[in-house]
Amino acid sequence: MVSTSAAAQSGAQGSGPDAASKLAPGLYVVATPIGNAADITLRALDTLTRATAIACEDTRVTAKLMGIHGIHTPFVSYHEHNAARMRPILIERMKAGESIALVTDAGTPLVSDPGYKLVRECVAEGVAVTTLPGASAPLVALVLSGLPTDRFLFAGFLPNKSSARRATAGELKNVPATLVFFESPQRLPESLADLAEILGPREAAVARELTKYYEEVRRGPLPELAAHYAEAGPPKGEVVLVIGPPGEEDTPGEADIDALLCEALTRLRVRDAAADVAARTGQPKRAVYARALELAREQPADEKPARGGGERHG
Repeated sequence: MVSTSAAAQSGAQGSGPDAASKLAPGLYVVATPIGNAADITLRALDTLTRATAIACEDTRVTAKLMGIHGIHTPFVSYHEHNAARMRPILIERMKAGESIALVTDAGTPLVSDPGYKLVRECVAEGVAVTTLPGASAPLVALVLSGLPTDRFLFAGFLPNKSSARRATAGELKNVPATLVFFESPQRLPESLADLAEILGPREAAVARELTKYYEEVRRGPLPELAAHYAEAGPPKGEVVLVIGPPGEEDTPGEADIDALLCEALTRLRVRDAAADVAARTGQPKRAVYARALELAREQPADEKPARGGGERHG
């Protein structure tokens, strides 16, 4: 189904006396700066000024930006903790003829935040939706990284725990694209160490404080970056991590898988060994488990773990 958005048509109009009086009803997804307050478009400023209300994560954060640009549109709090309750309220307001501008604390809404549910429900309810593009931290980091940009995957925040991070890295290891992550600066040294172990010496970039006064991009192989931050400690500011795509040498062959499984089977049960190797190589879990069963049957008894290296079959 193809639909024409009245909101999009309105946003594309000029700013004459008639256009300035009122926006067409609907949802306007508005990108805001990720650091430098000047990184906002003229169209975004016009829409934020003319909207009935601005739906924002933190009214205090948005108030600072609106104050800089002299915008006095009323705020509506919309964040992950009240979203389920607020969505039907906002939709009813838009159905009644209001225009709602949706912003995040910084960057493009819906990128690593729950705003997509509001867009989805607006579409389902026949409410017009348009977007005003602008700043986005993943794209800024990708551009500055010096890594391939023709194909990339933004994977949000890395998991908090090391085991989950390693599993995530294993799942993404063979994705033929540059990988982009958000990461907490406090966890960065440990995360880089985990990623270096699973992904190997891939080229990467740590971008922090993007568009701000202390903007910095540190580039190098993952092990080198891991060593740097292990010694220097966690950096200050918000961090985006960019990792280059795999090369042919990164794809493990059958012999590599067998070697890893044989080593893992000396200390782990079959299922655990298969899970460990699948996470480290990014290979399908079912295929690795099947191969682990074959190798376990061939393994000498004295090389099996004390508690048994094979699965029990009834």
